[in-house]
Amino acid sequence: MATYVKPALMIMALMIIISSVVASPSGNKDISVAVEEMERANYFTFVMLINMVPPNLFQGNVTFLMPSDRSLSRTMIPAQNSVVDLLLRHSIPSPLLFDHLLHLPTNSMLPTSNPDLMLKVSNSGRRSLFLGNVKIISPNICTRGYSVRCHGIDGVISIPGLASPITCPRVASPLLAPPSPSPSPSPSPSPSPSPSPSPASDPPHGAAYETSVGGRPQMELALTTCMAFVWLLYLTKLTKTVCLI
Repeated sequence: MATYVKPALMIMALMIIISSVVASPSGNKDISVAVEEMERANYFTFVMLINMVPPNLFQGNVTFLMPSDRSLSRTMIPAQNSVVDLLLRHSIPSPLLFDHLLHLPTNSMLPTSNPDLMLKVSNSGRRSLFLGNVKIISPNICTRGYSVRCHGIDGVISIPGLASPITCPRVASPLLAPPSPSPSPSPSPSPSPSPSPSPASDPPHGAAYETSVGGRPQMELALTTCMAFVWLLYLTKLTKTVCLI
């Protein structure tokens, strides 16, 4: 049994050495092809970051997780080492199509090119596949090369335990509040003039009423006198008539 295992191990080791030597030119070619596919999909900022790192950093057998230009425009990258760290964090050391990723169960851990970082998988199907804190929104952008794959994601992968390590927050300009009007002094209440006592007005028919009441005896006296005078004339005429008879 041992006689068969030893030659098998030697053959496997020889194949790994040969693949590591031969894969370099092919890997560099696949990187160039993948860069062209990224540019056609408008991931220009990610391509710029790849061009900023040494060419031997990636030599194939890799899957890139690419944030959009908008997401990267809000990310602060102060030095070249930070660019390398960013790309290592956004790459997987194996060429995986989207269908391969869909076979990963939820809560499984996916290694990145950064040996200190692994991404927790949350798999709810094609429309909801999360790797760490990002979601794959544009799968299978790089497919022409043999050893390079890439997928578009909806944000920048964060490092667990750090709150937004490289994300540059958008600073909103403070809104100028209109100056509050100074309180105007409330006018002191002026003393209202006390109502002057108006003269008691006489009733409109009071004077006429009093005049008629005061003159009633005189009118009755005149009427009595007139009636007596008429009665006296009647008696005088009646007496003369009797005397003639």
